[in-house]
Amino acid sequence: MRIGILTVSELGAGGQRPDTSGDAIVEWARARGYDVAVRSVVPDETDRIAGQLCRWADSGHVDVILTTGGTGLTARDVTPEATAAVLERPAPGIAEALRASSAPGFPRAWLSRGTAGTRGKTLIVNLPGSPGGVRDGLALLEQLLDHAVELLRGEKVTHDG
Repeated sequence: MRIGILTVSELGAGGQRPDTSGDAIVEWARARGYDVAVRSVVPDETDRIAGQLCRWADSGHVDVILTTGGTGLTARDVTPEATAAVLERPAPGIAEALRASSAPGFPRAWLSRGTAGTRGKTLIVNLPGSPGGVRDGLALLEQLLDHAVELLRGEKVTHDG
């Protein structure tokens, strides 16, 4: 599986903060034998986020794009809007499951506005900006991603087990 990691952070894009959440995704992906095909950090700007998502999804070089950051309630948190603007098919169950799986141990997870869906044959999922929130989200996603990518590639069309 080919993974794209897009970190949305004003300070990260300016080189003022290390990308620890992106690093957590890289570590997780490599531990599972996934290929980190592309990785970038962009500021909290809708056009920059949407543009990068489109370029990566439309390139055919990634199966999954995981974003981290910009999913909260502040005026600068625009990742869900940028993502929704480029999705062709929403997958609301993924975003709901991410919140529901994290909330028992971290009730503020309900404040996340992250979304998920597909563009072409690429699955795009918004994760929170904190390393802990990313790890919680990845624990859920590792149960879903292989099957989702098989379906998007047209490799598996049955829903057994």
